[in-house]
Amino acid sequence: MNDQSLAIRKFSDLANPTRFLGLAERLLPWFSGLTALLFVVGLYLCFTTQGDYQQGETVRIMYIHVPAAWLSMMCYTVMALSALGTLVWRHPLADVSARAAAPIGACFTLLALVTGSLWGKPMWGTWWVWDARLTSVFVLFLMYLGLIALNRAMDDPGKAAKVSAILILVGFVNIPIIKFSVEWWNTLHQPASVMRLDGPKIDPEFLWPLLVMALAFSMLFFTLHIAAMRNEIWRRRVTSMRRQAARNLGMEGRKA
Repeated sequence: MNDQSLAIRKFSDLANPTRFLGLAERLLPWFSGLTALLFVVGLYLCFTTQGDYQQGETVRIMYIHVPAAWLSMMCYTVMALSALGTLVWRHPLADVSARAAAPIGACFTLLALVTGSLWGKPMWGTWWVWDARLTSVFVLFLMYLGLIALNRAMDDPGKAAKVSAILILVGFVNIPIIKFSVEWWNTLHQPASVMRLDGPKIDPEFLWPLLVMALAFSMLFFTLHIAAMRNEIWRRRVTSMRRQAARNLGMEGRKA
């Protein structure tokens, strides 16, 4: 068996919810510990660096705002890949992944909006402006809330998975709009200063704490996502058992 076939087989093995639960139990303690360590290091770096000569101490908001904004988009990208898994590959855990990621993405997006407002007030003189970047991120937050409401409103899991996957893929068009809005339109929000083809334009004193915090937020997302997927699998199993028990009671009642 070649390496490609082995990789496909291992990926297929994860389609088994029971095997995924076993993997989650092994990974979560390590992921949780690494997340805590990264946050300790990241927060230490954040509070020991000097303030910016223009922004002063408010620059420290960047260490929360920027990673939260990145994760809000990455989380939706994970949901889009999961939606493809649902519609194209019929992967049993794809809908579980998308459903588990939606509340996490909503929290990261809300955190980005709140910290952005706190940072914008002293820098721009206003809490909020309806420019392209802020508006598109706010739309992303509404999309998360809409998908959460849809998943909870539909009783048929199969139908809910397909409808949700379609809406996720349609809504993915908003991600490049968020990313390139500062380049396509004239906005108050500053252009990208880290993820640039010509290299970061931010001073290393601020860049390293920001990268560590971004890694910490990323590990937090993966930890929460795996835990949420595990809980969603158990929730579906309990719901299935309850429905089966209700059907059995109904059949016994008719026989009586």
